[in-house]
Amino acid sequence: MLDHCSISHKGGVVLWSRSFTPAAAQATSNPATSPVNFLIREVLIEGRSGEDRYEKDGYAIRWTLVNELELIFVVAYQRILQLTYVEDLLTAIKALFIKLFEPFLATFVASLHALNNKSMRAGLLQTWDFSKAFEGWDTLFDKVLKGLEDRTIHDRRSKAGPTVHIEDPITPPSDDAGTEPTIPSEAPIDEEQIARNVQAVKNRLRGKGRRRGMGRTASGSGRESLQASDTETGISKKKAKTKVQRKWGTEAPTEADMATLDFSVDKPNLDSHGGSLNLSALVDKESLGTHGQDGLYEVKDWEFTNSGTDFVSRTLAAQQQEQAAKASGSLGALGSIFARLTGTKFLTENDLKPVLEGMKQHLMKKNVAKNIADKICEGVGEGLVGKKVGGFQTINTTVRQALSTSLTRILTPNTSTDLLLSIRTKLSSPLPSTQQRLPYSIVFVGVNGVGKSTNLSKVCFWLIQNGFKVLIAACDTFRSGAVEQLRVHVRNLSMLDVSGPDGKGGVELFERGYGKDAAGIAKEAIGYAKDHDFDVVLIDTAGRMQDNEPLMRALAKLVATNNPDKIMFVGEALVGNEAVDQLSKFDRALRDFSSISGMSMKGRGIDGMLVTKWDTVDDKVGAALSMTYVTGQPIIFVGCGQTYTDLRQLRVSNVVQALLSD
Repeated sequence: MLDHCSISHKGGVVLWSRSFTPAAAQATSNPATSPVNFLIREVLIEGRSGEDRYEKDGYAIRWTLVNELELIFVVAYQRILQLTYVEDLLTAIKALFIKLFEPFLATFVASLHALNNKSMRAGLLQTWDFSKAFEGWDTLFDKVLKGLEDRTIHDRRSKAGPTVHIEDPITPPSDDAGTEPTIPSEAPIDEEQIARNVQAVKNRLRGKGRRRGMGRTASGSGRESLQASDTETGISKKKAKTKVQRKWGTEAPTEADMATLDFSVDKPNLDSHGGSLNLSALVDKESLGTHGQDGLYEVKDWEFTNSGTDFVSRTLAAQQQEQAAKASGSLGALGSIFARLTGTKFLTENDLKPVLEGMKQHLMKKNVAKNIADKICEGVGEGLVGKKVGGFQTINTTVRQALSTSLTRILTPNTSTDLLLSIRTKLSSPLPSTQQRLPYSIVFVGVNGVGKSTNLSKVCFWLIQNGFKVLIAACDTFRSGAVEQLRVHVRNLSMLDVSGPDGKGGVELFERGYGKDAAGIAKEAIGYAKDHDFDVVLIDTAGRMQDNEPLMRALAKLVATNNPDKIMFVGEALVGNEAVDQLSKFDRALRDFSSISGMSMKGRGIDGMLVTKWDTVDDKVGAALSMTYVTGQPIIFVGCGQTYTDLRQLRVSNVVQALLSD
């Protein structure tokens, strides 16, 4: 059963709507809970119209667009229901509605475009009587809906298979029988009979194995038989390798020898030759950020540089050269795919199909996940079908601009990426005199080996530069060396003397060893930071695969117990489809498992991303697009090197430029 159906103009005017349940009517009447408003804000405006459907608050929402008349047809229903006729319903009502009311709709859209003033538009809308203009549409809609529902019921019944009648009970066959056991009948069978039947099947299976020479022989066990077989065939097993013992010399070890074997305490800062450690190697001065007038330290922007021509700013002369190359049998660079469209016309799906296919292949070459590239191209195509264009250059510009606009909308975050502002806002917000302020906490999560600890230390360097006192919580209690790795980072950062301009800042490590509960350690660390006036707590967690449910539950427990201010997913720039799978499953698991019964908070998902190994992908930055598309959350930083200064922030325009470059 449907919950809601509506027909709206892209400008926000609802031409017709119908709610089928009281709950749907109440939700739709409230702009804050209306599923249609969520669809417009989180899908259409952000360029995600290529999605098959959109889910929000238990609703599944499907839609279709009519670009010529700027209409949006929307159907909403309960997500748990499997309504197979929704797509057919949208197609049918779209065709019927346009056929019946196209003259009225064309006049209405033209009148809206003629008025630029919002107040004049509002006054014009009051003069339109949609109920009279669409008189009789409710009856037609009911007929279409009932016809599709009846057809679905009939198809479901016709596809149902015949009832299976079971006749014979299981009878244990003899050893020399060549048939399989028969299926039991509907006659009641007691427990003893069931046990005998199961044992008969086991005996039957063992009998098959014995005939094939895979079971035990009468002369002994399977192991003995295998050994005998090995002996007969002349196969001898190699002895297991034993551990090589350490050989000591005849002379007593010196103090230097003992020092190299002493791993119980931190060593002084010595390099491999016994000299002082070169701390300048930990900071690349060319990668250092800049201090603004307010004294804040900002990391550098990642900038894309390409000696070739840009996708968007290609000149007409270059396009003509590509068109000539196409005539000779080669499409050349990406821009040449748009040469397929010429003339003045209304764009159709057939016109755009080869263009969108070339666009999809280009995005996949940029390391965009295939399913994401499909959805983006579908969304661009839906926005172009029915648009009037004229001339080669106009068509080229139209399609290019549509893709650029779609990518920009997807990459533009719907939440703030200013982490410094978030931290300062929390630390400066007023509190009751009896309440002690909690530090700002950030949890770093991700799969194994992506560089969580290393990039956590880079973020710590950035925070110390801005005068924050940072506590690093070693909550990776599983991986050997994880605590020692953080200890080395803390030691290096302490010796670099990178405090803020006012002399404040610093870093300390909070650790409780290995094998402990990570959620409990994080809670202790936040309490310790609160008592000792730390500003920020960076929580390092153990890497885990996204499909490991017990480990994902443990991570969700850490999140639910400590309610961090930011959950940062750390992923690699080198992966395409895998990044989508990792991020989506981490986000889903955190939302599901952190809201289980007994937890005091609502489900939390990923709040932001940090993409590592960014310097290895050049202009193939599709992972940024894929990861942002999945969650709608921003990429706050990218890691691009081995020193503490190798941290960058992304600008949407730079990523779009890299994605569209040939």
